[in-house]
Amino acid sequence: MSQYQVSQAVWRDFLAQHADGGVIAATVTRVLPFGALVELPPGVPGLLSRPAWTAEAEAGERVEVRIASLDVENRRVSVVPA
Repeated sequence: MSQYQVSQAVWRDFLAQHADGGVIAATVTRVLPFGALVELPPGVPGLLSRPAWTAEAEAGERVEVRIASLDVENRRVSVVPA
């Protein structure tokens, strides 16, 4: 399993706790030109896109984010600053 594939059990637990959105503490894992990849709970990556996020961050930094959208079928999470 690649680092960006979410196991079924981890994904199921994440949805049970966060399907209705809400604010989550996340860790920036990688900064890219189009935004930042963040890890929500361990094993659940999210994308904080550049248009929604203007602050600079570094890998390892903790940020507060809100779930913007969930792609349940593809196990993808988009987040915005909280």
